[in-house]
Amino acid sequence: MGRILGRIQTYWTNRAEGYSKVNQEELAGEQKSRWLRVLEEEFPKKAPSEIQVLDIGTGPGFFAIILARAGYRVTAVDYTEEMLRKARENAGPYADRICWMRMDAQELELPDNRFDVVVSRNLTWNLEAPGRAYEEWRRVLKKGGLLLNFDANWYAHLFDEEKRRGYEEDRRNVENLHLEDHYTGTDIDEMERIAKEVPLSPVSRPAWDVRALKNAGFRSVYTDESVWKRVWSDVEKVNYASTPMFLVKAVK
Repeated sequence: MGRILGRIQTYWTNRAEGYSKVNQEELAGEQKSRWLRVLEEEFPKKAPSEIQVLDIGTGPGFFAIILARAGYRVTAVDYTEEMLRKARENAGPYADRICWMRMDAQELELPDNRFDVVVSRNLTWNLEAPGRAYEEWRRVLKKGGLLLNFDANWYAHLFDEEKRRGYEEDRRNVENLHLEDHYTGTDIDEMERIAKEVPLSPVSRPAWDVRALKNAGFRSVYTDESVWKRVWSDVEKVNYASTPMFLVKAVK
């Protein structure tokens, strides 16, 4: 493990400022309420103060912040120090209520059976060893604990001609509607080089995730492939029309 981890870290370090602005817009608008509602629909029916949540790949802190605001006990981890710095800034008065830790999602330096819920968003697709990550995430969950992973078939268009046509149509629609293109603010060339080397870009998801989670030992696995309709903004729906976000739920 770690063959391209340094490149992935460098990429996201360079993306931290722009990605943080995206999170700030989410925190300032109605998306924070949409996301919190979706999360809490799945959470254990207990008081927030009784639920320990691990946010893996927190980035600029969106999940960690909305959950801390709602009263949950939150630990947030990310491999990129600059992302964690931005997350603390974005958390403002809630920063001290969140335990921030730098670590690899594939090798968690956390004890077994610690958390009630593990959440993650847009992370697994760019991991070198996502199967190993799922094993680690299960390990740190309590018995009966819940995993909620939100992701998409990002960069599948590099391997599939039909998906390539969909991606290009998305770019045209964004331009025609005079919207912000969420891809142009990135180092597209480097991200595509990385995407070609990580294992999940060419595979069909969430079918892969269901198999991997069962192999990791989770006893119940479910998917929601329409969750994007409830959480994405109108701009996101145009930007990513050909790459809808899914939710994979798993119980230890």
